[in-house]
Amino acid sequence: MKSLLTVLVLALFATPAFAAGSASTHPFNAMDLAMMARVSDPHLSPDGAEVAFSVRETDYAANKGMTSIWTLNLKQPGAKPQKLMPGNSPRWSADGKTLYFLSDKTGSSQLWQAAAGGNPEQISKLPVDINNYQISPDGQHLLLSLDVFTDCNDLACTKARLDARAAQGGASAAKDRTSGAAADKASGRLYRRLFVRHWDKWSDGRRSQLFMARLDGNGKLVGDPVWLTKGIDGDVPSKPEGDDTEYTISPDGKTVYFDVRIAGTTEPWSTNFDIYAVPADGSAAPTNLTAKNLAWDGFPLVSPDGKTLYYLAMKTPGFEADRFAIMARDIASGRTHEVDPDWDRTAGPLAISPDGSTLYTSADDWGNHALFAVDTRSGAVSKLASDGTVTGFDVSGSHLVIARQDFQHPTDLYLAGLHGENFHQITRFNAARLKTIEFADFDFFTFKGWHNDTVQGYVMKPVGYIPGKKYPVAFLVHGGPQGAWTDDFHYRWNPETYAGQGFAVVAINFHGSTGYGQAFTDAISQHWGDRPLDDLKAGWEAALKQFPFLDSKRACALGASYGGYMVYWMAGVWNQPWKCLVDHDGVFDARMMYYATDELWFEEHENGGTQYDHPANYEKFNPLDHVKDWRVPMLVVHSSHDYRIPITQGLGAFTALQRQGIPSEFLTFPDETHFVSKPQNSVMWHNTVNAWLKRWTSPDSTKH
Repeated sequence: MKSLLTVLVLALFATPAFAAGSASTHPFNAMDLAMMARVSDPHLSPDGAEVAFSVRETDYAANKGMTSIWTLNLKQPGAKPQKLMPGNSPRWSADGKTLYFLSDKTGSSQLWQAAAGGNPEQISKLPVDINNYQISPDGQHLLLSLDVFTDCNDLACTKARLDARAAQGGASAAKDRTSGAAADKASGRLYRRLFVRHWDKWSDGRRSQLFMARLDGNGKLVGDPVWLTKGIDGDVPSKPEGDDTEYTISPDGKTVYFDVRIAGTTEPWSTNFDIYAVPADGSAAPTNLTAKNLAWDGFPLVSPDGKTLYYLAMKTPGFEADRFAIMARDIASGRTHEVDPDWDRTAGPLAISPDGSTLYTSADDWGNHALFAVDTRSGAVSKLASDGTVTGFDVSGSHLVIARQDFQHPTDLYLAGLHGENFHQITRFNAARLKTIEFADFDFFTFKGWHNDTVQGYVMKPVGYIPGKKYPVAFLVHGGPQGAWTDDFHYRWNPETYAGQGFAVVAINFHGSTGYGQAFTDAISQHWGDRPLDDLKAGWEAALKQFPFLDSKRACALGASYGGYMVYWMAGVWNQPWKCLVDHDGVFDARMMYYATDELWFEEHENGGTQYDHPANYEKFNPLDHVKDWRVPMLVVHSSHDYRIPITQGLGAFTALQRQGIPSEFLTFPDETHFVSKPQNSVMWHNTVNAWLKRWTSPDSTKH
């Protein structure tokens, strides 16, 4: 039985735009998006007989997601996925007899295990949370990532300091970055270097560090974990997005490899990650293996025979969107070479076949995020899963398990052979819900953009499309800017939500987008306002010519992050086609953005240096300087915990709109970050945006 809250929210979507749906179906909407089960992080058992994975389900009334561990027996015909218990990060032991995972069921993120045929059992009771982990090949040790104060000598010290801070209302501070002293009732925190805050959290002085823990005969952690990265002034894995792909254990269990950025006071403007090696028993300090490369080296993986270290490497210091090449280092000699020099894509984290002959990685590629196989000897690259978006994968024995999604299907798991053969679906988590939903169809198209280069975009028809009829348009501008619109089931910017409201959708992968070669991606740096704008203009014109159902007189443009920057920029320099604009967390003042954001390497690369050394670069494409030409109604969305693009950017834009009398609204979430993630907030976001679009594109609108 539906809760009253759910019924009320569903009623919000009972608009005339849904007339296309039959009695048993309805066009896709924001509530559908919020309630989908989200499958992720698949891992095959060593014998390939089972797959373990995570599923996030939504408790809408509680306004949160709940993630649990699931398993599926692949050898038993007709077997159904089985839910184990709340948790995440499932990993199999080397012998396949035990499944490990993290759970906060007892109030702290700790390790649990489930032996074959047994009940789940907590095996760690550390005084701090476990971020992520790996299992040693011998099954007797666990490599843990823990957040600790680096001037502490043990975990108890970190716990005591956190408890004291909580008791003082957050008053205490870490000595490394802060004063190390505070009055008992004072809440102030004195910082001595950046980061002061990063992405969505204020720095509290802790670092993510690696520890090796020993298991006893019953599989429980015993003794104090050995601190492997003590003395490393960096995060392993990196914050805030790091995971266990940033470290690995050699097959013989004797060496741990990890990537880390040790930048000291220059951390916010450095991308110089390096690969380190450290004895797994902590008997020696870590050794830097990639010191000569001042750009990003990361994501280490050792070959099954233990002779080769594979990793990813960039070439341009300070550039986070440079191409990640696949590197191979002979462990004995130190000789290193690039595996894939002829492949013009940026690789993601790696996996390797049992015989060591093939590396697996995923990458953006012409509007998809595909799975690729790379021959370790020749460097030849072949595409295995080509359409849609691969969100995760694992290899074991003779099988690949692949997490895949597309515009009309949220992520499910697929099984295939090591060469992509016999590709077939093995889970259908949202099957019942999908049967009640109508989705829209789409078409990729290409046109000539800036520099006469071929540029790709897509157009999506509205649900219930009728040939010969014209439809209002949602023109989407992606963020990044080194990102792309791909065929995926996006949980924030899903084009099907607009198509379900009766809008056609146009999306352009302008210069700067990923998946079209590194030169195409590089073209946007120091050119935020001209080259991509040329592509957006050309793409809009091409779409209107190729798809006559697009109503050019009833179109609104929407974008977030860099896309939000572009919406502000378009408001001053290309506002003629648009009936309305929607800006989410965009850059309004490029000058102040430099001084208020967290990761300065991004601003400095994209603008050719610091603002004080190159002020003209920051003014060249600064939306603030064109406010006098704004005239299109705009909805501005910006949230309080966005530290990448701080909320003052959105407030400044709203002030500019209000002061000039331009119809405008400001939507803010005090509990959200650069993204709107909580279920009810997401539904409110979509309701507000859709109402704004409909207000200004309705046939009888004469407001503009």
